Formats: sequence, C-alpha cells, structure tokens
Amino acid sequence: MLAPKTFSIGGIHPPSMKYTADKSVVRLPLPDKVILHLSQHIGAPAKSIPFEINDRVNYGQIIAEAGGFVSAPIHATISGRVIALGNFKHPLGQSAPAIVIERDKEAVEPKFEKKENGLALPPSEILQRIKNAGIVGLGGAAFPTHVKLSPPPGVTIDTIILNGAECEPCLTSDHRMMLEESEKIIDGLRLAMKVVNAKHGYIAIEDNKQECIEKLDSLVSEIDNIDVQPLITKYPQGGEKQLIYAVTGREVPNGKLPSDVGVVVMNVTSAEAVSDAVNYGMPLTEKTVTLAGDCVKNPGNYRVRIGTPISDFIQMTGGLKEDVLPLKKVILGGPMMGFALYDLYTPIVKGTSGIICWSEKEAQPKPRTGCLRCGKCVEACPMGLEPLVLDALINAGRYEDAEKEGLLNCVNCGCCAYICPGGNPLVQNYVVAKNKIIAEKKKQAAKGNTK
Repeated sequence: MLAPKTFSIGGIHPPSMKYTADKSVVRLPLPDKVILHLSQHIGAPAKSIPFEINDRVNYGQIIAEAGGFVSAPIHATISGRVIALGNFKHPLGQSAPAIVIERDKEAVEPKFEKKENGLALPPSEILQRIKNAGIVGLGGAAFPTHVKLSPPPGVTIDTIILNGAECEPCLTSDHRMMLEESEKIIDGLRLAMKVVNAKHGYIAIEDNKQECIEKLDSLVSEIDNIDVQPLITKYPQGGEKQLIYAVTGREVPNGKLPSDVGVVVMNVTSAEAVSDAVNYGMPLTEKTVTLAGDCVKNPGNYRVRIGTPISDFIQMTGGLKEDVLPLKKVILGGPMMGFALYDLYTPIVKGTSGIICWSEKEAQPKPRTGCLRCGKCVEACPMGLEPLVLDALINAGRYEDAEKEGLLNCVNCGCCAYICPGGNPLVQNYVVAKNKIIAEKKKQAAKGNTK
C-alpha cells in the first residue's frame, strides 16, 4: 500500500462530524413529484423538449437536451405527467427554468441489467454513452463528465484520479458508495481511462476512511495500472489542485486546468455512474445524499431521485425531531462550501451530496469583532493568497486591485472564514466580489462583440 500524502500549502482540520459513516445507503420510495431544473451542471443550461401541461413522460426519457458542448441532458426521474413548466427556486438561490412531473403511481419502471462488458467497446462509444446518460461531477462541482474526458487536440491525459477524499465535515455518501459499490467504481475508472488512453489511475482516499482504503486496495491489487492512494486527513484535501499535487506532485498553474498537467479528476460516485451508463444503459436519475444534523430523526445516507423536493426528502427519511430542537438552518452540501437554503421546496439536483439540518445550537455564528491582523487566514489558505488583504480591498470597493491580488484564484473552500477568530465572513465576501468582477467582464465582452 502506498504511503499517505497531502498538499503543501495551508489547510485546516475542522471537526469531521462523520456520524453517518456507518449508515448503509437506504433507497427511498419514489417521490410523488419532481422538479427538474434545466441547469444542473456547469455550462449552458439544457434545452427543454417542447412540452405541454398533461403530456406523458416515462422514466429515463430525455426531457431536455444538452444546450451546447459544455452541457448535459436531463432525464425524467419518474414516470408521470407534466404538471408545470416555468421558473422554480434553484438550490443556488435564484429562480430558474424547470419541468415539474407528477408521478403515475401505476407505472412500472424498466429494470436495468448488465448488457455487456463496456471495456470491449471503442472509446468513442464509451464517451457517447457517458454523454447520453447526462453524467456530471457528482461531488458538487457538476462539470459534465464527457467534457472532462474530451481533452483539446494536442493535450495528453496520462493520469485519472478518482476523488474519494470527501473532506467536507458531515458528508459520508462517498464513503458508503466506496464500500457498497466498489466494483462499479473501479470499473468506471477503467472505462474513463480507456476513453482518454490514460496510463495510470488512482483512487485517492483520506486516511480517516481506512476500511475504504483496504477494500479498494484489495480489489485493485491485480490491476497493474491502478493504485489506491491514501491521503492525510486535512481540509480541503478534495480540492482539485490540492488533490493533484498530493497524488502526483504536479502543480496546476493559476488559470490553467488539470488537463494542462495531464490529469483528469473525477468523483468516485461519478465513476459509479459511468459504469451504470456504459454497462447497464442507465441514465443519471438518482443520487446518494447524506442527511445529517441534530434536527433530523434518522440521519444517514439515502438514495433518492433527482428532482425530489428537499422537504419531501426529509419527510421520507422520517422527518424532523419534534422536541426541543427547532430547525435553524438547512445547508445544501457540506458546512464548509455548502449553501444555506431559504426554501425547502428547492429540489435535489445532480450535484447535491448532503443536506444538513441544524438547530440554533449548531448553527450559531461566531461573534464578529473585525480583523485582528493575526494572519491565521494567510496560514490556512491552500491557494497561497492573503485573505485579509483581499477582504480589505473588497470592503473598499477596489475590485480591480483585489483581482490583481489573486481573488479569482480563490476556490471558495472557506478555510479563511472558518479559522478567523474575528468571525469575518471572508469567503462570502469573495464570492460576491468574484461574481461582480465576472459579470463586469461579460458585460465588457458583450460591448466589444457589438462593435
């Protein structure tokens, strides 16, 4: 077994709170309805097939086609009829186009059985099946997988890394999938390696998941070009640049992509979805999600249909506690990089990895005292930035200067805000500022295109 590795700059050690790591995945009943947003991935939103109210759709049917190269199709996750078309609340906070389907409780869904060995297929056919299935990065980033596996001409990919770090506190869905779907994860890695002709594959796992390391290491022991790489437990070990450095020693320059250093990074559950798509013909219609927090009756890991409203998801698991723990905050994702929700009618999307329901006791923010000039944020930043300087520039409205100081290289990991003894919302300020800078760049580019 390989020795544990880690990245070189910054990082923190928040409490792991992996209380559901021993909870096997439970498949939930089918929801009564789903809200399927056309934008569930990085890139152009999918383009809806023309529908009218009461139109019939079947499970697995494409209801929205990819809206461009960097896009992914959307499939019906239940059989039923279309009951609404329009804008509905999206997990990112805004309203966005979606298709709402009400389930036909009499419908019988198809059973998917393994049809063939996908490794016997040509790379182009494997890639097409991945694209048709609508697979995106399931760790949260939601970048279309077929695009990751289509490097530009002249770019050689020699290494694929499966990200099994799951460094976010509370989340354990990847942990369970590595134990319960090990063979599919390895198979998905081998399929992805064949598509890009990668010579080596790694499954990178933090060393607080020793049982995952041992199981997967035993399964790949007879495969010459795949290794399990243990990682020292440290946040944000699962960050793409941090992971690549830890596993290969290669540094991805600012403004560049992993493919520029010959690497593709995929989430372990994305690899499982690749195996399902290529070998079984299954589209991406469901997700394994961790439910955690002191307000829920049955914290655990649940397999749920994409598009299920979060309120329904929580209720299907047993609901919230009814005693002395009033619900204060619901986080979509992990506590470091997730989003606080303001409406539980928001649906689960492809990138949803966790839902955390906290009482006021757990969600209590730090008292805000202002910057103490202690430098802890600088020590913690895994990108080598100076968060206190960036924050001062942003607060002064000096966005151009903040950009020159490297603001756009921030990966939103939240290490600075977590470690700040003054309770300053550093990463939240960076997100707002980056959005303003990017919006201004798009505005200026549009002006240039009209000349």
